[in-house]
Amino acid sequence: MELKDAVAVVTGANRGLGRHLAAQLVERGATVYAAARRPETVDLPGVIPLRLDVTDAESIRAAARVASDATLLVNNAGVSTGTPLIAGRPEEVRLEMDTNFFGPLAVTRAFAPVIESNGGGAVLNVLSVLSWLHPAGLGAYAAAKAAGWALTGAVREELAPRGIAVSALHVAYMDTDMAASVPAEQKADPAEVAAQALDGIEAGLPEILADEITRHVKQSLAASPHAA
Repeated sequence: MELKDAVAVVTGANRGLGRHLAAQLVERGATVYAAARRPETVDLPGVIPLRLDVTDAESIRAAARVASDATLLVNNAGVSTGTPLIAGRPEEVRLEMDTNFFGPLAVTRAFAPVIESNGGGAVLNVLSVLSWLHPAGLGAYAAAKAAGWALTGAVREELAPRGIAVSALHVAYMDTDMAASVPAEQKADPAEVAAQALDGIEAGLPEILADEITRHVKQSLAASPHAA
């Protein structure tokens, strides 16, 4: 997909990776709706702030009406509560699934007919290396991202006949607020990750693996699990 003159909606565009994605899309010649629950927190020049809460159905419908010229959707908004599945609070587990799985699904369902009516385009889902690696302490997040990987594959097949390509971005730790407690040497530069993601969209890649950790884990998927 050519990003010059594309019309992009980026969720969670007020900070972190989403902010870099929105800024770089503008640099590449796209019109960008920078979506956030609180659009007044969007401070990027050259974007159109858009109110969108991925857990609020009416907010999603309203955003799709406003951004009726969209040709690219970037499902970036997410949350990580550090919740294990057994010992964690059920409310936190549900929040992760609502934000990281049901949210992108609802936004994609709302924008697919918009993108199709504008001649087709693309969807990018921001996932994680934890789509495939499931540490107990991050069980809720890993479960939601694994579900997001399944969502991406199924929706890719469903939307292809409608002229909409669907890609997944997988990455480990990035230098953003979500990974603030992780040592700096283990974190990727979100600006570089954003550039790889946008290059992948332009190349039509179904999957974008943004760092060495992610590539290694993906290659290891076929290996037999260690005995308990």
